[in-house]
Amino acid sequence: MTYICFINKIIMKQICFLFLFQIGISYGQNFQNIMITDYANPNEPSIMINPANPQNIVVGENSRFYYISNDSGNTWIQKEISSQWSLSGYISDPAIIVDNSGNFYFFHLSNSSEQGGWLDRIVCQKSTDNGNTFSLDTYMGYNPPTDQDKQWGVIDNQNNNIYVTWTQFDEYGSNDPNKHSNILFSKSTDGGQTWTNAIQINEVPGDCIDSDNTVEGATPAVGPNGEVYVSWVGPAGLMFDKSTDFGQTWLQNDIVVNDMQNSGGWDFNIPGIDRCNGLPIIKCDLSNSPHHGTIYINWSDQRNGSNNTDIWLAKSTNGGQTWSAPIRVNNDNSNHHQFLTWMDIDQTNGYLYFVFYDRRNYNDNSTDVYLAVSRDGGNTFDNIKISESPFVPFSQIFFGDYSNISVHNGIIRPVWTRLEQNGNQSLWTAILTENQLANIRDNKSLVETSIYPVPAKNNIYVKYRLTKETKISINLFDETGRLVKKLISEKKRNSGKNVDNFNIQSLNLNKGIYYFQLKTPTFTKILRMIKI
Repeated sequence: MTYICFINKIIMKQICFLFLFQIGISYGQNFQNIMITDYANPNEPSIMINPANPQNIVVGENSRFYYISNDSGNTWIQKEISSQWSLSGYISDPAIIVDNSGNFYFFHLSNSSEQGGWLDRIVCQKSTDNGNTFSLDTYMGYNPPTDQDKQWGVIDNQNNNIYVTWTQFDEYGSNDPNKHSNILFSKSTDGGQTWTNAIQINEVPGDCIDSDNTVEGATPAVGPNGEVYVSWVGPAGLMFDKSTDFGQTWLQNDIVVNDMQNSGGWDFNIPGIDRCNGLPIIKCDLSNSPHHGTIYINWSDQRNGSNNTDIWLAKSTNGGQTWSAPIRVNNDNSNHHQFLTWMDIDQTNGYLYFVFYDRRNYNDNSTDVYLAVSRDGGNTFDNIKISESPFVPFSQIFFGDYSNISVHNGIIRPVWTRLEQNGNQSLWTAILTENQLANIRDNKSLVETSIYPVPAKNNIYVKYRLTKETKISINLFDETGRLVKKLISEKKRNSGKNVDNFNIQSLNLNKGIYYFQLKTPTFTKILRMIKI
């Protein structure tokens, strides 16, 4: 009896450990969260890993401060950025990109003293010293009295061209039907020193109200042959345009990716959030993966109801000519909100990564941060909770218009805004790698086990179900925890249901209490005890 109690304690400890580990898999407690800053109520973060030195990461946010890490995001140094075109010292709508040489480009809006001084141009600042300083201070899109807003950029690493898109408002916030919004494009071929005159690339203009019928959220991507791709959303729906001559000319007719009918538009309400949008992000797979050249657009909307915001993906495998129906990225079955998504592609393998806020686990405004990953070109998705604890935002505090994520060679660094209990905002990242995520996926490969009959008779059957082909081992322990027999050692088993049976007599066991252990390369499960 003493031995049975002892082995029960051993088994229970292992079972408890396994249970806690599985909880970590389900809810993301295995990932270290790092607070980047809680100074000056930061929001709207942008993050970029330096491909020339992946330990070097830069984060921008809506203030005059930015942050650099030289140890892959574990510690952060606060820096201050200033521009002659932002005389108040306030940097808004940060958007950071980097070239293969490790030069960072920091795009933001201006608030100079000229022509009223608000949103009068798009500013570019450049760092050639790993983000320690940003010296270059050029601009594009200056066209008074119009307003320039919500820019984003991309670099063609084959020729170092820089492409930037944004929205031009005839008059920001105006409800005058004669005032319009349009999508503009400019490029630099000399490292950001000079910029081409801005050109309009959209066919259908929007209004200036900064809502569903405004054209907004333009982001660019580069194709495998130097094509320039742009997506945005507006009164005609989710749109796509492209140039095959480095931005000189564009399609005569914009392509409708999704008409967004009955989707609730791109400007929608999320309880506790001052304002929320589903603006799109476009990326193209430039890796050597089987999905090379596939274009992806990620967004969120409320097509499933105003209480059920979801994260979506559309993809094109023919250069943007045709697009898939919306593919849902979040895999919950709840009528809860997922919102403020961002996407990146690891260009070393073609894997897709998404970060978004998620309320699937709660019936109030409590909010987690989730990561989704697709390793098969957007056909299937793993969803993993990466925030350590939920937070509860409230709408009196501006939360920003986006989160962000940067991925390179298996290093995954999301960034998000969090509201602390004292009412202050903070910026966070999580220390993630693809190897960690792959281990979690492998851990989930063993989804169902049983052993019968109990008590044991002539044969014992170990039944289990696998989600993918996996090598398994089955070991037998006695009540003292001593290994008695290795019954199966690293034998490949197919996905689906599997059954292994063992003849009791052939095992030559003494009477007593035994238990079975089933192992995969990354997972160990203690099965039910049996009595011989």
